Amino acid sequence: MSISIRRLTLTSGLFLACASMAGTAVAKPKIGTGEVLAQIGIEASSCAGTVGCNGGFPEGVAIAGSRVFVAGPATFGTAGKGPSVVTVLRRSNGQLLDEIQIEGENTAFEHALSGIAVDANDNVYVLSTQLGVIRIERNGHEYTQTSYSCALPDLPICVEGGPSPCAPTPVDLPPTSNEMTFDDEGNLYLTDSTQATIYRVPPGGGEPEVWFQSPALAGSLLAPAPFGVNGIKVSPDRQWVYVTETFDPADPSTGHVYRIPLVESPAPEEMELVHSFHGFSVPDSLVFGRSGKLYVSLAGVSSSIAILSPAGDHIGTLQGPAGSEIPFDGPATMVFDDARKSLLVANHAIFGDPAHFAVLRVYVGERGDDQPMPCLD
Repeated sequence: MSISIRRLTLTSGLFLACASMAGTAVAKPKIGTGEVLAQIGIEASSCAGTVGCNGGFPEGVAIAGSRVFVAGPATFGTAGKGPSVVTVLRRSNGQLLDEIQIEGENTAFEHALSGIAVDANDNVYVLSTQLGVIRIERNGHEYTQTSYSCALPDLPICVEGGPSPCAPTPVDLPPTSNEMTFDDEGNLYLTDSTQATIYRVPPGGGEPEVWFQSPALAGSLLAPAPFGVNGIKVSPDRQWVYVTETFDPADPSTGHVYRIPLVESPAPEEMELVHSFHGFSVPDSLVFGRSGKLYVSLAGVSSSIAILSPAGDHIGTLQGPAGSEIPFDGPATMVFDDARKSLLVANHAIFGDPAHFAVLRVYVGERGDDQPMPCLD
């Protein structure tokens, strides 16, 4: 009898414990709810209050292990200011862990960081307008910086009988390196937003070589900035390279998503239109979810994230995000925080409120596509 009573007591206790746990289970977030992971100061913490302190305008965001790396500032007007900065945050709560000042910039001239990428060993690659691609390796509490690829060349305009390579643009503009992405073989693809060009760097680093060009990617001189090709990602099936064009050459109120075959030397006519955005939506960057959905940051009047189906149809928009103290303000690059089925979004706010410089986390209910992260050691 005592054994039966004991069993009944244990069973009842277990039932009550399970019922209690069920009653306190955390509800699944709603799609589009978000929070501020961390604000990015207009001045880096390490130099705040000093003359020429640089900071703000976060552009690139990437995850390496338990850390989030944010590249910036991505803006003009940096001549005479201090070095560019990579901000290092704790992935779980946004705590500031470090600020990596970029070495070797001539700070008397314009200098900026934009794109960012990570390899399989959690080495970080940042794209500098002055220095090209810089590889950052963590060694305990220290970071070392090495050159991975030199700065993009200043190409002459394409004219009949002229030199090659050249830029298929209507006017001569200096290069503007913007974003980058790896493929499975370790090739690194870089966008040049003012020379209508995508470059490729071989595995292990080296000189950037022209991979693809088209006058359709030239951007518009009537736009706030003459940016054409901008964001870039390899598709989940590894058959295409997807890019955003921020401003259409003929109509600056329109921007596009295109795809280009992932082959050795794609021809201009092989580029395909995926989707067009109108009304100064200003498509900036893009990232694939594991479902095949394509998330496109819109840095223009809507300041939102568009969701496209694998076929390129517009199937949803993330506004807000709901619950965040800071709204989307010129959202730029994005990366999936798979553990939370969320996107981390760099709030660039280039034409917005400096108080909105931040990394926001927004729940999307899925993990990201397993983007190429080659082992390059």
